[in-house]
Amino acid sequence: MIEVDKLRISFGDREVVKGVSFNVERGGSFGIVGESGSGKSTILRAMAGLNEDWTGRIAFDGKDVPQKRKPEFFRKVQMVFQDPFGSLHPRQTIDRILSELLLVHKMDNIEQRIVKALDEVALPKAVRFRFPHQLSGGQRQRVAIARAMIAEPEVLLLDEPTSALDVSVQAEILNLLSDLRVAKNLTYVLVSHNLAVIAHLCPQIGVMQYGEMVEELSASDLRLGKTVHPHTTELRTLSVNLEEPA
Repeated sequence: MIEVDKLRISFGDREVVKGVSFNVERGGSFGIVGESGSGKSTILRAMAGLNEDWTGRIAFDGKDVPQKRKPEFFRKVQMVFQDPFGSLHPRQTIDRILSELLLVHKMDNIEQRIVKALDEVALPKAVRFRFPHQLSGGQRQRVAIARAMIAEPEVLLLDEPTSALDVSVQAEILNLLSDLRVAKNLTYVLVSHNLAVIAHLCPQIGVMQYGEMVEELSASDLRLGKTVHPHTTELRTLSVNLEEPA
């Protein structure tokens, strides 16, 4: 479903992504882990069409995409951001936030789609006519996921989707994302600095350092300590818990 080949991205004279390549099968979930400044979120923004200044190849479902995307691309590929409060318009109700994407893509049955979207992320109907500041952080991120899902995409790009949340809420959001992927045969790329989060949701993992993907390995090999690159070993040592979730 996703092919990234020799992706390079520069900011001015500084190259921040240096020839990164990886593939994700349809219905699969690929995690990119690395410290701040490693280039992982920059890759995701280029894939999402938010950064148009890159070279290399990005393809979805076998079709290469240009730097500047057509509107229909954004129905097929959606992104969930790190900070749900920052990504939701503070002066719009949840109803308006969810209906906006449907109106842009000229989709029908708006009422039914909004009700279904809220139900799929386990939010009560009363949330619909509230504003983002009236919701908890976990509820806001569920709204952000519902907004990404409402246009019925095939790919979700997830940029640190739990890092702004309390630890007690993180597992709930990760389990929700896992259930949605299976139920709708979605393809995920998840970016995080947290190896435990990546290992929870992604069977395959790419490790970034200084703009390069220095290692690809399975989550099971990561848990067993079967790492090759020293940076992967270091990240694993610093991680608190890589066990399979209960």
